[in-house]
Amino acid sequence: MRYQAPSEEEQIARIKLPKSPQVFGLVEQRCGGSRMKVKCLDGKERLCRIPGKLKKRLWVREGDIVIVEPWEFEGDEKGDVVYKYRPVQVAWLKRNNYLTYLEDLDEF
Repeated sequence: MRYQAPSEEEQIARIKLPKSPQVFGLVEQRCGGSRMKVKCLDGKERLCRIPGKLKKRLWVREGDIVIVEPWEFEGDEKGDVVYKYRPVQVAWLKRNNYLTYLEDLDEF
């Protein structure tokens, strides 16, 4: 049997939302290696990295919507990318007004 990708309904049913210290972010620029500049929903721009356990599994490009977990120290400047949203999930987040601040940036 051939592999079938999950339907849109299945993906929308399980959308991960940021927990307490985590925030939404928009990838602005790749800085090389596993680092990138991310504009976060709280209005701060952070230099984020992809943690080692996600490096090979999480491919991030400019313009992607991600969940950022700020570091305990230097949390206003640095953080980790925890999750990347697929296009179907981004459309759902926009419809349900989770990305209002990021839409105001005119980068979508």
